[in-house]
Amino acid sequence: MRRSPSFEHHNFAWRLQALCVGEDPEMFFPLAETERATARARAVCRQCPVLLDCRDWAIRHGETDGVWGDTTASQRRAIRSAAVRR
Repeated sequence: MRRSPSFEHHNFAWRLQALCVGEDPEMFFPLAETERATARARAVCRQCPVLLDCRDWAIRHGETDGVWGDTTASQRRAIRSAAVRR
């Protein structure tokens, strides 16, 4: 599984406000992308003040795993595909 680039190398100030900080990372990277497996992570995301920053970052950087900004990897692929078609 590919993980994000190092925190120190990019402007990630928004991440300091993320509700997922301190949560178990495994919750955001389940083995299966099912509604049940992603439900807890997505519930955290929906309450997060930086949800849109997180989602935008994951889409722009091609995150292929995990839950980011209340989206799954397949949802982000669909968003990227739709953007390419436009």
